[in-house]
Amino acid sequence: MMKMMAKTSSCSYCRATRGMPFLHFTPLVAFFNSLHTKPCKSRETHLGNRPSKPKASNVEDALNVFDEMLQRCPLPSVVRFTQILGQLVKLKQFEAVLSSNRQMGLVGVASDAYTLNIIINCYSHLNQMEYALSVLGHFFKLGLEPNVTTFNTLLNGFVLRNGVADAAPLFSKMVEGGHCQPDVLTFNTLIKGFCAMENNTAAIQLLGKMEEYGCKPDIVSYNTIIDSLGKYTLVDQAKNLFSEMIGRGIAPDLVTYNSLIQGVCNIGHWKEATRLLYEMASQGIFPDVYTFTILVDALCKDGMVVQAKSVVQIMIQRGIDPNTITYSSLMDGYCLRGEMDKAKQVFDLMLSKGFFVGVQSFNILINGYCKSKKIDKAYKIFKEMPLGGLVPDTVTYNTLIDA
Repeated sequence: MMKMMAKTSSCSYCRATRGMPFLHFTPLVAFFNSLHTKPCKSRETHLGNRPSKPKASNVEDALNVFDEMLQRCPLPSVVRFTQILGQLVKLKQFEAVLSSNRQMGLVGVASDAYTLNIIINCYSHLNQMEYALSVLGHFFKLGLEPNVTTFNTLLNGFVLRNGVADAAPLFSKMVEGGHCQPDVLTFNTLIKGFCAMENNTAAIQLLGKMEEYGCKPDIVSYNTIIDSLGKYTLVDQAKNLFSEMIGRGIAPDLVTYNSLIQGVCNIGHWKEATRLLYEMASQGIFPDVYTFTILVDALCKDGMVVQAKSVVQIMIQRGIDPNTITYSSLMDGYCLRGEMDKAKQVFDLMLSKGFFVGVQSFNILINGYCKSKKIDKAYKIFKEMPLGGLVPDTVTYNTLIDA
């Protein structure tokens, strides 16, 4: 077992926990007391400056730049047009990309391989895989060879609509047809698809075959399966993969530990969760909002709402802002205990902080009131939903009808 990190008595964060018995006697939260206050690091990715790229900060700007480029004489190269299409994809304007690409064709700007890959991506996100597959024909018509990005984009399209079974023949065509060698992204996409379909066995088998195709699994390969195993309480298998990953020299990251912690919390193994927290901290990996939310949710489901509230307080003291999911989990914990006044306080706190309180959060509170036989208050919350622009769902109505 990894060594515990030394507790720093001078830490103001530790002083703030006095008067909370849970924080002194529970190993889980004692772990947080042992950490030095650590400022949050920015996770922004530096993309570098590309002055030649057309500037467009929003959809309207992008379309205006595109229209202006269509008016130029001579016309800009396909590369410049494709850059605009790429920006529209980032803004999730898939229909606009397809329309703009048609305009390119009308003025005589022929698509290149990169453009066609973008078009495949758009059709995939629009769940129009028949059209996405038809773009392969355009490659050959234009004398272009589809590359690994082309096939990966198509595979991802099938996975997005839970069609990993349809992706398998495409993978075979990719490999056996000699079009191109699959890369690690190819396998990771298929692994994600199998895990989404709860077929962890197939995902693990595919992981074992990667090196036969000259690909080494990476952290994403392992994290995807470990996360899936943890969700379905297959914790022993997740631990085995974790050990295998380390044996291959792949260092676990925050996602890995969060997935394992989620798994052990799902089966109530709090000592193991605490051990994992110490282990990750010893490697310089510190909990984030997702880690804390996992703990809050699991504690609440086990009826330990006092402890869950203490974890939320620790989050705030460490400069990590709870999100809607964190507060909703805490609210649900109070509802499960019938402490509806405290649940409503959490609900009001979310509103006062300007959080978007969605249908699920309303449903939690409505269900709590109904279980507590306070139907009038449940109905009052129900009537507030349209005021916030929300439409009650089946769960909302079923809860009220059952009550």
